[in-house]
Amino acid sequence: MQAYEFINNLIPPLKINDKAKMALSWMEEIRTNILPVVKDGMFLGFLSDDLIYTMNNPNLKIGEFEFDSPACFVYLDKHIYDVIKVASENGVNMVAVVDRDNQYLGVVTMEDAIGAFADTLSIQSHGAVVVLSMFMTDYSLFEISRIIETENAKILSSFISNDPLDDSKIKLTLKLDQSELRHIKATLERFGYKIIDHYQEEAGVSEDKDRIGNLLRFLDI
Repeated sequence: MQAYEFINNLIPPLKINDKAKMALSWMEEIRTNILPVVKDGMFLGFLSDDLIYTMNNPNLKIGEFEFDSPACFVYLDKHIYDVIKVASENGVNMVAVVDRDNQYLGVVTMEDAIGAFADTLSIQSHGAVVVLSMFMTDYSLFEISRIIETENAKILSSFISNDPLDDSKIKLTLKLDQSELRHIKATLERFGYKIIDHYQEEAGVSEDKDRIGNLLRFLDI
């Protein structure tokens, strides 16, 4: 799950001698609003269509613009989580990938990164999601897993986030390999765990919609 594995080779880098009108043409063709800019193999930042339209001169060379997010890059061996983190920090929908000599290798789009992230969370696997609220000091995935396995279920993946209703607690989101949650919920509650939400598979939902919906629910978006 390293960044270089998800480089999108369909997105070309701009060079400083390219013209703005060519950048706009490429953006329209590949349906993006930003493109990476490279000079002598080094990543300089991203150029947006908004900036080009603001300058209102299609014959300007790319090197005459100020570039956004020059720090929006990751090294090729960074995990896909780091790609998403850097994109979020910079507010862009793609992240440049460079080698350890800072040579530009390509970009990873957020669409590709989120798809990879979804795969790591077993989003496509059949089952259900249960969300627990607890103090961090009470968190033990080993103990929770042991309890869930007594109901012949297994944890496929887990995700920790802050509890927006209580700063002193965390939310633990679990993807399970079972769709029926009644007995699992009862057992967890018997051992003192507070369940604040759960999601079970619904029949008749298309695979694509199911994938997207499950991902958004899993991440609590």
